[in-house]
Amino acid sequence: MLLSSVPLEERPALVRQHFSRLGISGFIITRGDEYLGEYVAPHSERLAWLTGFTGSAGLAILLEESGGVFSDGRYTVQMAEQAPGSLWTTHHSGQVSPREWLAQKAQGKSIGYDPRLTSQRDLSSWQADGVTLIPLEENPIDLAWPDQPASPAGPIHHQPLDFTGETSRNKRDRLARQLRDAGQTAMILSDCTSLAWLLNIRGDDIAMTPVAHAYGILHADSTADIFAEASRFQDDPEDADIRIRPAASLIQTLKSFSRQTIRLDPATTPIWFRMVLEEAGAMIADEPDLCTLPKSIKTRVEQDGNRQAHMLDSIALARFLHWLEEHGTGQHETELAARLEAFRAMSPDYKGPSFETISAAGPNGAYPHYRAEKGKDSVLHPNTVYLVDSGAQYPFGTTDITRTIWNGPDEPPHAIRQAFTAVLKGNITLSRQRFPVGLPGYRLDTLARASLWNLGLDFDHGTGHGIGSYLSVHEGPQSISVAPRPTGLVPGMILSNEPGYYEVGAYGIRIENLLLVRESTLDAPSTGLEFEVLTHTPIDRRLINIDQLTDEERQWLDEYHATVRRKLLPLLEEELHPWLERSCAPLC
Repeated sequence: MLLSSVPLEERPALVRQHFSRLGISGFIITRGDEYLGEYVAPHSERLAWLTGFTGSAGLAILLEESGGVFSDGRYTVQMAEQAPGSLWTTHHSGQVSPREWLAQKAQGKSIGYDPRLTSQRDLSSWQADGVTLIPLEENPIDLAWPDQPASPAGPIHHQPLDFTGETSRNKRDRLARQLRDAGQTAMILSDCTSLAWLLNIRGDDIAMTPVAHAYGILHADSTADIFAEASRFQDDPEDADIRIRPAASLIQTLKSFSRQTIRLDPATTPIWFRMVLEEAGAMIADEPDLCTLPKSIKTRVEQDGNRQAHMLDSIALARFLHWLEEHGTGQHETELAARLEAFRAMSPDYKGPSFETISAAGPNGAYPHYRAEKGKDSVLHPNTVYLVDSGAQYPFGTTDITRTIWNGPDEPPHAIRQAFTAVLKGNITLSRQRFPVGLPGYRLDTLARASLWNLGLDFDHGTGHGIGSYLSVHEGPQSISVAPRPTGLVPGMILSNEPGYYEVGAYGIRIENLLLVRESTLDAPSTGLEFEVLTHTPIDRRLINIDQLTDEERQWLDEYHATVRRKLLPLLEEELHPWLERSCAPLC
């Protein structure tokens, strides 16, 4: 929870004090910031400040007499625990959408929203009959938050060719050609990860994602503008056609596009850009950000960098799991997370976590995005399940891994082993699958769930998300989930493979490796692609019910562990070798 001089219970009333002057009867508060990113700076934690809910996805609607908080299945329990029930009702957005709630609660009312924090896609999803949505020039939360932190404006540095494998000039030429072919003058760059990828820059304005807070414009002549103060740049831009302009000049630049066609992504661009451009007489092309797809397809240099990042990460995880086996019992969840962080920090290349570590003992593992807080966290007891989901940023790659561990000394109960093995079977089946070039990821999702379905079990989150390269740990457009997203898988994409099962009140299970899409080694025209497993960390053999595995699944796991052993043994301290040998031994 954010520290503030204002008690949580008093904050909604302070915001409501501004409703009358702004001409509204309610306000929609999004989780995103002015760049619509997943992770936000303390300055932009408006949803958490107002409601107490700290999840990475969701929104709230504050009315004059009531309020609702909405998020997906990852956060239903967390919302209920963090948002005071006397002030807020909490809702699974897949069961009660903000639009439905507004239609029921706000008939005939004018509801405000901040156009700098809202995309066209978001706005369309909120629109309900009988409710008027009004863009505001002032955000009532900013007006009510007396100790709101300052906006970040940290240093911006060049990402070298040794890590990117492609110059900014080459990227801009490719994308500018598409703009010219479409008859478009320029494209708005409001997604900080797109700006970072296109211009080969990185920053530290937010935790866990190495981006700089700035907007940009790519022009059809391959030149680009970045709107940020020149003092922020630690190096000169990669070439002279990347122009640094003061942030305050953005509006004037947008107004200069009168009668020209400007491309913007309605899903990732604040609607404020559309308002300014349309007022200036520009024509809007609502089309996807041209950076999104090529950013997801890693160059050979980026692929090698991610392999290197995963080896460093695997060394840290091996040290941690060895330590956990000997010293984990009695430790608090936050202490366990800190210990893992310390093992990662032993590498001089470690730049920090790629997301906040999920360190969950026993029943807390049943919350897929559990967040341990010091002073409120649980202790790891004997004979319980421990789930740890974590990731790291290295200058050449980004990692994400989950392991579920049995903290003995007794044998795990049959029900836990059965569920764990079903999750493992799904992970193995997806890892082994060959598939045609361009197959959308959603068509693979069933492979990770079938073994769970056979037991009457399932999980309420996606199976896999894309991963950036020293960028966001959650990257599109590729994914593996029940959502029918059409993006086809092509060589160079990296995705997570993380089926799970969650027994509320008892335990959680998730096994996550990262997969690189590559050309298949099988000489058959219908199966052009396969996965390379990038993660090299043992899977807890104590939780496996061997009789549930097929011969092919046993062989895959034995080969996986043999690879882990071969790669890690020369890199680990000698005192860890017996643990690694035992952890990677073939199944009986």
